[in-house]
Amino acid sequence: MRNIGTLTQRELAAFFFSPIAYVVLAVFLGVTGIFFVNDNFLPGEEASLRVTFGSYFPIILVFVIPMLTMRLLSEEFRSGTIETLMTAPVSEVDVVLGKFLGTLIFFVVMLATTLLHVGLVMTYGSPDLGLVLSSYLGLLLLGGLYISVGLFFSACTRNQVIAVLCSFVLLAIFSFLANYIARDLEGNSRVILQHLSIIAHYQDFTRGLVDVNHLVFFVSTTGLFLFLAVKALESRRWR
Repeated sequence: MRNIGTLTQRELAAFFFSPIAYVVLAVFLGVTGIFFVNDNFLPGEEASLRVTFGSYFPIILVFVIPMLTMRLLSEEFRSGTIETLMTAPVSEVDVVLGKFLGTLIFFVVMLATTLLHVGLVMTYGSPDLGLVLSSYLGLLLLGGLYISVGLFFSACTRNQVIAVLCSFVLLAIFSFLANYIARDLEGNSRVILQHLSIIAHYQDFTRGLVDVNHLVFFVSTTGLFLFLAVKALESRRWR
């Protein structure tokens, strides 16, 4: 655990000293702010975060998170620092979990900036705080899954562009396309695609519903991609 904590601090410090992280944070704040204002500060519109959480955040995160994760291991491979890291008394599991937790904490910082939106809505309306909390829980789980996918692809290549494109394509398919295709299918094919649809599991959180099945889906899928990232990193050790 000490190794994981040290690697988490190292990764978090790298984010706060990286210009890319600040660009991503600025883009995130700018885009979420635009959508928030357009949905809540027009004449006759309800002061609510429901549309912002349910529709816009997943789309934004599909673009933003791969930009955060593309450098996690790809940059280590490209610069050669992975050799120094792997000769230290740390395991592949330590490295993957340290980078995952460091990125997740930075993501939490990003989400914390949107509390300004919550404060504004509370000023002009009466939002359901239970729904707000469940929505943030859903966003945390969604972000964790997206980070694990990006980390896996970053472990597979030293090219950051390939890592970000592969992450974006896979996340876009299973976040949006799977649910769209499932509407035109019947029987087991429809059930399977709906179960694999990330957004189908996320949207209940934005309605205030915390379902154990959705929690299991996010935790198990995140764990799967972290496991694959560990195996990808292990395979490089023996090349």
